[in-house]
Amino acid sequence: MDQLRRKQVERARYEADLAQRRYMHVDPANRLVADTLEAEWNSKLRALREAQEEYERLHQADHLTIDEAQRPRIAALASDFPRLWQDPRTPDREKKRMVRLLLEDVTLLKREQILVQVRFKGGALKSLSLPLPLGAPALRKTPTAVIQEVDRLLDHYTETEIATLLNENGLRSGTGQAFTPMTVINIRRNHGLRDRFQRLRQTGLLTIEEVAKRFGIVPSVVKEWRDKGLLRPHRYNDKGQCLYEPPPDDLPGKFKKKRTILGCEGQSASHLRKGCTVKRKLSPNRRQDCKLVDKNHTRGQWPESGLKRTKVPTCSATTVRRLSYQHSRPTPPRARKAWR
Repeated sequence: MDQLRRKQVERARYEADLAQRRYMHVDPANRLVADTLEAEWNSKLRALREAQEEYERLHQADHLTIDEAQRPRIAALASDFPRLWQDPRTPDREKKRMVRLLLEDVTLLKREQILVQVRFKGGALKSLSLPLPLGAPALRKTPTAVIQEVDRLLDHYTETEIATLLNENGLRSGTGQAFTPMTVINIRRNHGLRDRFQRLRQTGLLTIEEVAKRFGIVPSVVKEWRDKGLLRPHRYNDKGQCLYEPPPDDLPGKFKKKRTILGCEGQSASHLRKGCTVKRKLSPNRRQDCKLVDKNHTRGQWPESGLKRTKVPTCSATTVRRLSYQHSRPTPPRARKAWR
């Protein structure tokens, strides 16, 4: 600022000298021109005197002694420059002025890293190395800490519960959004994490079908045991499906005797000779029909009584009735239609 004010004084002195030279070269006989140049010269001299007085006044004000109250404030301002720069009340205009007062120039070199060379007003030089900015895919990538947390939580919670826990802990996805169950599923699939079903199966838990097969019951009875607290379930998805710990062998016997209404639906006919409960409900003729079908099927041929089937017969009630009817009343083969 002192240099700028000094240049203003020099400019006023130059204009005053120029006005003086013009007045000295005028013809004295031309009084009108001489009076005009003399007035201009006087005006430039007054401007020069005012510029000199203003310069002297400001120059003395700059060299005033700093009192004891201002000294610690100025020292704190110099030491707390980062706080002053990051203060939201500091406008961008002031930040630009601060940079112009401190820095002479900045040089950037892009290599494996960005090399920054900063030259200050006092001549000091400082070099900095900065990493290259990440691309858009890397910026949207889920943080590694979040992936590890999801992998840990999959041992104990489902996708919806994991999304709720991550949001409560203040974590966000790679796009900066809150977690949803679908977000957790995508993270698990994209990073090859095992789902909760596989983790529980590796610990030895059983499915509802395996428990029912082990005790010879239907899945609905397994659910009754679960509701009564006889089985300990572990949910593996948000649909309420569960895996069960291996049940003890001393479960209530009344449930073990329950079977389906048809008793042996979907099984081969040979199981009738192995103590099936439906065997007591069928007449001797129907049991004989099932035995006959099973016997001929195992030999690779069908009975000659007109029985026509192309699939392996099953011993449901409907199948038994159909077999009995066809075996007692053979159906003649259909006549082929002649082509016209």
